Amino acid sequence: MTEHGPSHAPHENDFPPGPPPPGTDLVPVTSDYAFDTYRAIRRMLVRNPLARMAVAIPRTARFIAQNFEQRLSGAVGGHPVPSLSPTLAASVAMDEAILGLAMGPNRFPRRADYVRVGGELAESRAFYESNGWLEDPASYHRTPPPLLSPKMSSGWTVMPALQPAVPYESMHFDSGFEPYPGEPGRERWLEYEPNRRAGAWVMRHDGEPRPWLVCLHGFAMGYPIMDFNAFGARHLHEELGLNLVFPVLPLHGHRKVTPMSGEAFLSFDLVNTVHGLAQSAWDIRRVISWVRAQEAPMVGLYGVSLGGYVAALVAGLEPDLDCVISGVPVCDFPRLFRQQSPYHIRLRAIEHNILGGAAEEVHKVVSPLALEPLVAKERRFVYAGLGDRVTGPGQAHWLWEHWDRPKVLWYHGNHIGFLLSGEVGDFVRQALDTTGFTVADSEPLD
Repeated sequence: MTEHGPSHAPHENDFPPGPPPPGTDLVPVTSDYAFDTYRAIRRMLVRNPLARMAVAIPRTARFIAQNFEQRLSGAVGGHPVPSLSPTLAASVAMDEAILGLAMGPNRFPRRADYVRVGGELAESRAFYESNGWLEDPASYHRTPPPLLSPKMSSGWTVMPALQPAVPYESMHFDSGFEPYPGEPGRERWLEYEPNRRAGAWVMRHDGEPRPWLVCLHGFAMGYPIMDFNAFGARHLHEELGLNLVFPVLPLHGHRKVTPMSGEAFLSFDLVNTVHGLAQSAWDIRRVISWVRAQEAPMVGLYGVSLGGYVAALVAGLEPDLDCVISGVPVCDFPRLFRQQSPYHIRLRAIEHNILGGAAEEVHKVVSPLALEPLVAKERRFVYAGLGDRVTGPGQAHWLWEHWDRPKVLWYHGNHIGFLLSGEVGDFVRQALDTTGFTVADSEPLD
């Protein structure tokens, strides 16, 4: 394991122990040979990206079978059951293929990692409990200093369908965030030097002040071309007349410390996720302070996936927000880890008290489910895909319930289906209309 998280090929100790040695009365030699053969085949398959993607076939078939069963009851986990169609099945298969590709052996922890991570979580739980943060999670979050004079420069990025390039301003500033002295994982986090330099992409109109929408990207994003396309920046800016700011989340984009954007944020080092979410809230609140200094008449948050989590977290910390939209959100990372991890990793994580107690307790300090939203119910919005196999609609449902069931959209699609969903586009437009964000006299970009 590197300092930035797991990155190695599978080791023989990564897998459950085999049968007793040959010569015992319990297991014959042929059984030992068969088990070794099975392990060798499994290792070969897990190293092959195409083989990992092929798991989408049986998993999609299982989804279809479960869908038929669930339709008899009318609901699952409180959210609607999707109507099965070839399009939905293809969307599910796409998500499952992405998950299979992502679950490569270089992301598997080794035995020593379980001991280290389990110990770090136990220390964190004791540290947080002694400071009263488990009882009052909001008190874990310090109010950051206002962002006064970030460095600004100009940039351009391309959009799809041969559209003209989009101009924007690039903002950079020192984050100033540090974990608490004595907090487990602090030294490792501070070693991520690129992460100390925060940034954002800005698209604003000249003239009279306009509403600002803070757009929070998902995992592995944090680049203008990805973020602008994911949120439909041209539509929000030109047609709806909004000013936009796209903060780069910790360890993403230019702040990354591994080849993959965000990898060290969401790894087996679960304390990293706590620090990442805490710094996300800190950085976003600093960006909001800068936005308010631009004489913004209204300020809203719109996040997708990981950004949906951060939007919900900030909504429990930052007063006077005018709108919060959480799209295809996560709201409970320990539960997502349990859901998506391979079976043998789940078993070992439970064995080392990582899941089933420590991780759940530690993540309370950064959980939107542990904070009461400071945004009025009629200004909260949630949407999620019923065929989402990455985070699952259940995560969005838990947030929706915690938020007292505000306006919600359950669209028939997968995790990334919001990118092309007309339903989602209409829902976001309606959310912005009803909260007073859209501007009738918007001007197109030059």
